[in-house]
Amino acid sequence: MTAIATSLEPHVPPQAHPQAQPPVRRSHPRGVAEVRRIAAPRVAGDTMPVAQPQGLLALDLDGDRGPSVRPGLRLVTGVDRELDAFSTRFAQAVVEVIGGDRGVHQLMRWTTEDVYTDLMHRSHALQRATPGDQRLRRVRATVRSVHLFRPHDDAAELSIHVRHGQRSRAIAARIERIEGRWRCSVLDFG
Repeated sequence: MTAIATSLEPHVPPQAHPQAQPPVRRSHPRGVAEVRRIAAPRVAGDTMPVAQPQGLLALDLDGDRGPSVRPGLRLVTGVDRELDAFSTRFAQAVVEVIGGDRGVHQLMRWTTEDVYTDLMHRSHALQRATPGDQRLRRVRATVRSVHLFRPHDDAAELSIHVRHGQRSRAIAARIERIEGRWRCSVLDFG
């Protein structure tokens, strides 16, 4: 019985019990427990009981099948230096815009219209929420790491780890080469 169940029962002071009785043990009506013998399972001739070790697996040695077929994979030699430098600069600039340290207009060339509009709304919301003199005295967010994945030659996906005091946030971005320069087409804050 748990403490909760015990507390729900009515409390009877010890003086109310005239004499404490030992617990009564109940037994089988005849006084003896019944025991039945269970027969061992019968095993067919071609199967093994589980308790015995199984034999070795059969190997197919019926001839040479030729070289294995490999999927069309390409060797990734390294990340383009231009793209690596752009992704690091872009991540830092986004963090500074969101923190109010940089104007959103500086990202106009690096973003599509949808991403720029979203950043502008976030920047205006920050300006309305916190006056400029109070923003200068707070802890600034820093970019801890930028991971780059290139699913295509003209597209890349960024995973950005941002540290703000004791908290961490993630930013995901997709950048594409549009008209000869890298531009962010999707930006998602986690």
